[in-house]
Amino acid sequence: MKEPLSEQSVPPPAQGEQEHLSLALVNSAITLPGGHTIDLLGTPAQANHWLTERGLAPIDAGMREMCATQLRSLREQIRSLFASRAEGLPALPAAVRAVNDAMSRVSTAPLLQWDDKTGPYRATPHPTTAIVDHALATLAADASDLLTGPDADRLTACGSTPCSRYLLRYGRRHWCSTRCGDRARAARAYARRTASPSGG
Repeated sequence: MKEPLSEQSVPPPAQGEQEHLSLALVNSAITLPGGHTIDLLGTPAQANHWLTERGLAPIDAGMREMCATQLRSLREQIRSLFASRAEGLPALPAAVRAVNDAMSRVSTAPLLQWDDKTGPYRATPHPTTAIVDHALATLAADASDLLTGPDADRLTACGSTPCSRYLLRYGRRHWCSTRCGDRARAARAYARRTASPSGG
């Protein structure tokens, strides 16, 4: 069940999001208690806003649904890779291909185009497409850096059910936010109370 966006429902950035945009991307889909979800990339306008906040697109980029869909798709592929890394499991080849494809989409020169009437010419892609391709490449490169760099061993899923966010662990902390930590501690305390035999 999708929940309308509000400042109170969106948790603060998880540890590591400031250093790694790919972590912020993965955490842009938020699972809340009660089966509620928030998707910060749910509409083209939201996706444009998310990219703008991170310096990856101008405020008037003119994002279309196709662009937002590409961003959400990359998010799920990177999420899959983060889950594989955090759980010590093999990565899905499709996820690795998606990240590599995103990194290789940004061309350094105008591409060759061919018009049936006028013949060959060189041109850069549509400005919005170029912005999105650049954003996807930047996010994919950041995910690759995170997965292969010194922070990779600290990558972990939030330890509070049903939260689906990832963070970089510092010390023993396994929660993406104070709210999730409080919820996990309350759940543990409740489990201890209900599991202990009643005195009598």
